[in-house]
Amino acid sequence: MSKSKISVKNGNVSLGKGCKIHRTAILGMASPRKKSAGRLGIGRGAIVRSGAVIYGNTTIGDGLETGHNAVIREENKIGDNFNIWNNSVIDYGCTIGNNVKVHSNVYVAQYTALEDGVFLAPGVTIANDPHPGCSFSKKCMRGPTIKKGARIGVNSTILPFVVIGKNCLVGAGSVVTKNIPAGSVAYGNPARVCGKVSELVCDKGITDRPYPDRGNK
Repeated sequence: MSKSKISVKNGNVSLGKGCKIHRTAILGMASPRKKSAGRLGIGRGAIVRSGAVIYGNTTIGDGLETGHNAVIREENKIGDNFNIWNNSVIDYGCTIGNNVKVHSNVYVAQYTALEDGVFLAPGVTIANDPHPGCSFSKKCMRGPTIKKGARIGVNSTILPFVVIGKNCLVGAGSVVTKNIPAGSVAYGNPARVCGKVSELVCDKGITDRPYPDRGNK
C-alpha cells in the first residue's frame, strides 16, 4: 500500500501521518447530491485496503482501518479507531464515535448515530425510513441511535428512530422495532428484553461472566 499511488477524485483530501492507502482505493469521491462537496479529512495511521471508496465532505479521526470494498459516504463525522470490514457501507449524514467496529456486509443508513465502542456484527442492517416510498420520506428520515458499548448480533435489523441503550446486547437475527433500555439483553422478531447483560453466564465454561465489565447502566 502506498500513499503516493492512491486514486484521488477530489483534490481536497487531507491525510495524517503514517497512512497506508492501497493504490486501488478512492479518496474524495464526489457526491451525486447537490451542495455536498467538501474536504475529506483522515487522521493519522489509517489503513485503507483495496477497493475502498471514501467520499469527500467527511471527517475521520486517527486509526481508521477498512476492509476491502468498504464504502464511507459524505457528510459523516467519525471518531478515532474506526474499523469497517469488507463490503460494508456507511451512508451519508451519520455520526460515529470512537472505537466503533463495523464487521462485514453491514449497511448503516443515513442519519444513524453510533456512540463510542459500538459493535455491529456481520450482516447487520440499519434502516432510516419509516414509510418507504412516501412523498414525505426525505423529511422524516432518521436512523436509530445505538448508545455507548452496545453490541448488535449477526444479521440483526434495526428500524428507524429506535434507541438502543448503553451496553445492550442484541441477539443474532433480531428485528429491533422499539427502544431497548440500557444494559438489556434483547432478541427475537420483534426483539424483546429477556434479561440483563450483568446477569449473563458463560455456558461454554470458559469464564463465569462473559461481560464482567458491563453493568446495567
